[in-house]
Amino acid sequence: MNDSPPSMRVIKIERPGGPEVLKVSSRPVPNLGPRQILIRNAAAGINRPDVLQRAGSYAPPPGASDLPGLESAGEVAAVGPECSKWKVGDKVTALLPGGGYAEYSRTHEDHALPIPAGFSMEEAAAICETYFTVWTNVFERGGLSGGEVFLVHGGSSGIGTTAIQLASTFGARVFATAGSSKKCEVCRNLGAELAINYRESDFVEEVKNATNGRGVDLILDMVGGDYIARNIRSLAIGGRLVQIAFLKGPKAEINFAQIMTRRLTVTGSTLRPQSDLAKSRIADALGNRIWPLLENGRVRPILDKTFPLESAADAHRRMESSSHVGKILLAIR
Repeated sequence: MNDSPPSMRVIKIERPGGPEVLKVSSRPVPNLGPRQILIRNAAAGINRPDVLQRAGSYAPPPGASDLPGLESAGEVAAVGPECSKWKVGDKVTALLPGGGYAEYSRTHEDHALPIPAGFSMEEAAAICETYFTVWTNVFERGGLSGGEVFLVHGGSSGIGTTAIQLASTFGARVFATAGSSKKCEVCRNLGAELAINYRESDFVEEVKNATNGRGVDLILDMVGGDYIARNIRSLAIGGRLVQIAFLKGPKAEINFAQIMTRRLTVTGSTLRPQSDLAKSRIADALGNRIWPLLENGRVRPILDKTFPLESAADAHRRMESSSHVGKILLAIR
């Protein structure tokens, strides 16, 4: 059964450039592979990789849609012939390989999860990209455990607000950096013990002071550039740095003697190019460990502002202004 029209409204990237290159267009509704589902989108999340893709510096992986958008929430409109997990009419939130800025998107059936009880479509659309990213990088790759000290940069971003809540819920001491006193207050309200305004203070010194010179056990960083060496100085013996983005660039000069003598681990990952199986395993972990926390209100997505689909350019302008707190969304239906 296929409950969808032949064509749909989309936001395409007309050419690499600024937000103005995002244009409303029409495309055929995607065909489905054997284990894919088609989602009639109600809302979609805006994420930094979308901005990079629009600028021409983050190409979609082979086989993915060239339309931006890595997460959405809506209703299943069709299922592939080998799908067994979902049926038409089910309400889902999903991680997408691309194509979220559209009335319909397709994804692997295992990359969708049920909308948590009591969540609106907009709240549900704000979950997948950040929760998949934080879970795999902070808890699986970073190995954060209760009692450890965790520092997240960009604490008021979608990733940051998610990481603060999850890390504190699982018993870590949480530090965060943010760019204003208002954003620092948001971080503290979400569970950060220490919120550092990086425009006014040196986070390396603040971390050392707060830990009696010991440093933190784990850092989640999306800034890069000169933060990389400063992060290494902020780690405790045996500490770990997990890199997930490079707002200030991917290159830095590092003293590797510090890594050796203090037994540090420097790692990182990107989510989008990972295999269907890897993403399915993350989805299973989220369903088992995080969905109960969402449904009982212990953690929640923080919503900033919602724009209509045709105003995707304005949504990107807001993200690039860094004035937002939490997730920016597109309302599609």
